[in-house]
Amino acid sequence: MKMTGWLAWLMIPALTLTACGDDSEDDIPGGSSTTPSSVTLSAPSVSGITQTSATVTATASGTGIVNQGVCYGLTANPTISDSYMPSASPSISVTLSDLSASTTYHVRVTAYTSDKQRIYSDDVTFTTLPEEKKESDLASWKAPAYADDYRNLSTWAQRGQWNLANVHDPSVVLGDDGYYYMYCTDAGYGNPQAGHGHFHCRRSADLVNWQYIGATMNETPAWVMTKLNEIRKEMGLGNSTANTNDYGYWAPCVRKVRSGLYRMYYAIVVPGTIDGDGTWSERAFIGLMETADLASNNWQDKGFVITNYSDKELNFHVKADNWQGCYYKYNAIDPSFIITPEGEHWLLYGSWHSGFAAVQLNAETGKTIVDPLPKPWGAANEAAYGKRIFTRKAGDRWQGAEAPEVVWHDGYYYLFMAYDALDVPYNTRVVRSEKIDGPYKSIEGVNVTNGGEAFPILTHPYKFQSSQGWVGISHCAVFDDGKGNWYYASQQRFPATAGGNVPNAVMLGGVRSIKWLANGWPVVMPERYAAVPQEPVTAGEIAGTWEHIDLGYKYGEMKVSGSMTFAADGTITDGPWKGGKWSFDTTTNTLKANGVELKVQRECDWEASPRKHTIVYSGERR
Repeated sequence: MKMTGWLAWLMIPALTLTACGDDSEDDIPGGSSTTPSSVTLSAPSVSGITQTSATVTATASGTGIVNQGVCYGLTANPTISDSYMPSASPSISVTLSDLSASTTYHVRVTAYTSDKQRIYSDDVTFTTLPEEKKESDLASWKAPAYADDYRNLSTWAQRGQWNLANVHDPSVVLGDDGYYYMYCTDAGYGNPQAGHGHFHCRRSADLVNWQYIGATMNETPAWVMTKLNEIRKEMGLGNSTANTNDYGYWAPCVRKVRSGLYRMYYAIVVPGTIDGDGTWSERAFIGLMETADLASNNWQDKGFVITNYSDKELNFHVKADNWQGCYYKYNAIDPSFIITPEGEHWLLYGSWHSGFAAVQLNAETGKTIVDPLPKPWGAANEAAYGKRIFTRKAGDRWQGAEAPEVVWHDGYYYLFMAYDALDVPYNTRVVRSEKIDGPYKSIEGVNVTNGGEAFPILTHPYKFQSSQGWVGISHCAVFDDGKGNWYYASQQRFPATAGGNVPNAVMLGGVRSIKWLANGWPVVMPERYAAVPQEPVTAGEIAGTWEHIDLGYKYGEMKVSGSMTFAADGTITDGPWKGGKWSFDTTTNTLKANGVELKVQRECDWEASPRKHTIVYSGERR
């Protein structure tokens, strides 16, 4: 069994289930000839879905309601002749239990009125989660079978087979229905999505097998060109001649605001230059869409949120190759949305240029606090467009950092980002802050607000033995399952040795586990997540020879594994830590080797043929 590791480098009352017959309602106390006012039932909302339970809520309004409750079953439009649970007024809230895993249920709320009428709401469906793997299931676990090289099934007609093929800049959110939904940039091998809408969605119950759902935006919203020309007029320019067919649809960010409300912040990039040759690139926009139900994939566009800000007034005559002097200070792409523990809503955004900005949002509208925004230039207007929280190199606007992704964990905001060029060198860094708007610091304590390298490195181009390896592993989504388990999802690409134009064209989505070290910092596991049952790891299983990768930074180079041997007596007898000692804490799955803390987990050996489970570790070294 190949064991692998890598080292990140620093620098609600209970209700009784009852069955009711239709003939019982005439005898309900309170029945009379009084004619009630009109009674209205909302469609049920389902949340808290597990393998065996779900909570159904709804509202019933009007007078003359004698009783109310929830009907559910396996066929459409269930009645009280199916399964029924009563609920007290005024609002309807029932937790269904003893459900079957991986089963689709139909549910309706119902009310019986004093004039002996039975009314029902619309029918809603939900699907319970699959059964969780048990520790004893390790021997029967089966590795994912889909191929990493998807070039022979990459067309639009084959989208039902994509799984995580053609994933670029993913954003992942856990829905009320228990599914994980992933959204991404319009990109893919051979551009198969062209003409089929934008910001495509897929979903998964287990983070391993993903079902393609479809585009969330079918047509370009009209506000983009309207807003662009409004700004151009203020700049003294004529209307844009850009073709909407050439727009870029990049890097959506989807978050749950509350049950029944999800928001997507997305970027649309207008091609061309501001005013012809010798001027800087045209601007980008971040917009907003909302939905009440991720499974419906029915999104309503809410319009403009923010655009590029410049601190150079109208001095946009910057040549296209003057990277260090580019016109914009903040580039309106790569949004990341967060709701703080205090309930504040913030948007972080930016790419290259002068770094990342954080701007507070109106929680009710999802738009900026200052709305409408002032002109997107001039020092007096900058604060409305946000506060800079990170820059890689002071005074340099072409600095190789993009895709901010912010999460809250155990007292800190962790700001993940992509470093370097969008091909082979792409790697992931992280910094943290006690406040959403900074200051953010590296693990070494460097304040990166006005310039500083972000450490630690979490992903880097790498290769285990007998595999071709992976490059371009970054622009990540970071999310959790609400049960203490955290995940990292990103694109990843084949190296050039795979043949063809693969480093920039074949983009496979990868989901990996995140673990948190004793010092609070995250590490990303080296093998992709495959729902391997987590039987306890023993010290005896640690003993043996591992493939070890040190993710020390080297621009554009793959880090190749060497061997490390942990002897049964607790010594390290081969590899870069030869002569050191190791110990393993089975209660925390923590390996201490040569003084370094390493988190251990069972994962899939994706490089093996056939694939099989293995053990991996990940840690950080100063």
